[in-house]
Amino acid sequence: MPHFTMDYSANLDGKVDFDALCRVVHAEILKTGLFETGAVRVRAIRSDAYAIADLLQENAFIDMSFRVGEGRSEEDKRRTGEAIFKSVTEHLSALFQTPHFALSLEIREIDPALSWKKNAIHPRLRKAGS
Repeated sequence: MPHFTMDYSANLDGKVDFDALCRVVHAEILKTGLFETGAVRVRAIRSDAYAIADLLQENAFIDMSFRVGEGRSEEDKRRTGEAIFKSVTEHLSALFQTPHFALSLEIREIDPALSWKKNAIHPRLRKAGS
């Protein structure tokens, strides 16, 4: 159950192709070999209201949060985070040419006792061999 969410400042509209960025992250998650295809969720959520640093209108952010189920080692989580952060940083390299962009990533483990799921996608993909 890897859920990857990007909250981003609305002033990045037109500067970042979030559909493409979601696919970059999706590919990195699958490359780890730690997660089933049917479990991966990547989404971007626009923040219309925000206040960043010194409040300059140019200031922008993407805050990435990756929630994963238990069972991965600290090393696996660290390697996954580093790979995703590297790919996203490369994809967004133009934004780092200005002094107005902040990028962050946090990985959190989901407590299985407090998580409920029902997924009709898994059986279809497992049957297809994906």
